[in-house]
Amino acid sequence: MSGILYGIGVGPGDPELMTIKAAKRIKECAVIAIPHREKEQCTAYRIACQAVPEIEEKECLYLPMPMTKDKKVLDESHDLAAGAVMERLDRGEDVGFITLGDVSIYSTCSYLLERLWSKGYATRLECGIPSFSAAAARLGMVLVSGAEELHVIPATYQVKEALKLPGVKVLMKTGKQMKAVKEEIRKCGGSAVMVENCGMDDERIFMSLEEIPDEPGYYSLLIVR
Repeated sequence: MSGILYGIGVGPGDPELMTIKAAKRIKECAVIAIPHREKEQCTAYRIACQAVPEIEEKECLYLPMPMTKDKKVLDESHDLAAGAVMERLDRGEDVGFITLGDVSIYSTCSYLLERLWSKGYATRLECGIPSFSAAAARLGMVLVSGAEELHVIPATYQVKEALKLPGVKVLMKTGKQMKAVKEEIRKCGGSAVMVENCGMDDERIFMSLEEIPDEPGYYSLLIVR
């Protein structure tokens, strides 16, 4: 019997925000897959270690995912990763792929899932607390209410048009585009707050657009109104 791939969301950064279900699944899986060459450098792994020390006794399957928009490079790496996972599943081993935040929201695990679904492999998803929910809670604010719309946007794609949408905009993965993104927010007359590394030891909070640095860390999330 083939094993099952479990996509496991470990939450945004604070190990206390990992779900009981995620911790249980990590303990049960024979192999833990991580999107990195070294587990010590994998943010999701470091979070999981604090909540589930037993993970350090597990065998790790390293599946490095390059940070590029080059489709050919991405497809090749995702094909290799899927092949490595399928090899373990064919042995009857359950594999837990840990990912930051929630497994269904811009997760690297999605590329594996698509390939495994096409081959008929069994998969399960264990949801995690998404970063924008944790950031809103950390800021002590209500994200949306009543008839307000919520738009979750990868800020490196078409942010100018996205900012014209009604309601509240969550901008994720802004990265090196922050200076340009801030300018677009100013042009549309919006206001913004930002949490960098939400729930982690080096968390920083910025309560206005003027405070937000032009070159923040990778895990920076903006809430725009």
